[in-house]
Amino acid sequence: MTPSTSTSPSAGAPAAPADAVLALRDATLGFGSRMLWSGLDLTVSAGEFIAVIGANGSGKTSLLKVIFGQQRLSGGTASFLGAPLRRGNRRIGYIPQQKLADDGTPLRARDLVGLGISGHRFGVPLPSASRRHQVDELLAAVGATRYADAPISSLSGGEQQRLRVGQALAGNPSLLLCDEPLLSLDLNYQRTVSELIDTQRRARDLGVLFVTHDINPILDMVDRVLYLANGRFRIGTPDEVLQSSVLSALYGSPVDVIRTRGRVIVVGTPDGSHGHPDATGETAHHDRHPTPDGQAS
Repeated sequence: MTPSTSTSPSAGAPAAPADAVLALRDATLGFGSRMLWSGLDLTVSAGEFIAVIGANGSGKTSLLKVIFGQQRLSGGTASFLGAPLRRGNRRIGYIPQQKLADDGTPLRARDLVGLGISGHRFGVPLPSASRRHQVDELLAAVGATRYADAPISSLSGGEQQRLRVGQALAGNPSLLLCDEPLLSLDLNYQRTVSELIDTQRRARDLGVLFVTHDINPILDMVDRVLYLANGRFRIGTPDEVLQSSVLSALYGSPVDVIRTRGRVIVVGTPDGSHGHPDATGETAHHDRHPTPDGQAS
């Protein structure tokens, strides 16, 4: 299989399969004279795990905003469960970058998860046995039962990310958008949170789009990679896309992909900041992430 490119003609775009959750056809996004990507044909099927990788400013976060209905395409079409995308769709779950709660935040773990159930409504949600049961089930699903009543400010970053996974699952989503959810977590919690997301997508048959700067924590979970750079893209399996020849063509300059001890290291990307900090030695800068309606970021 040859990885897809941004020059693919839309006339030959395949029809979305019956199990498609998300379908973009000949999708183009630009701002003024700047083109982020064009001619993007992307289908996310139920149960499929796709990693989205790319240089800073390549349009990863903008892609999420399109899917949330917060940003209109410049051209092409996008649909979710066979219907046009709309803002605030509860069937699209969202896991943001990890951000520690401020000390003294008057919110318990179960309250944070509960926002995923009723945070889209106005006013304070009324207590009910069914709502508490639903929150308890979500806490159990993400392994957070033991600290359900603890203040979130007392929890570690990894524990708080467990809760955000639970919050994202509250709307019974068909698609899970993950925007750098491993950022600032130690290696142990990177693996824990990655495996939690993977377990839930298999159990619930979720489509997953996982934006990341470092694919290594999820490398053995990913079905396909969407790589964005220089206004172009490649789509394929990790072995098809993460090759020196493919990335060199994408960037228009020599890029080396090194595989060692089960890890992938990319060396020589022009901006030197988009991924794989073990290759660049730098801490990546991150785009402002979208905030879907009805969910806390």
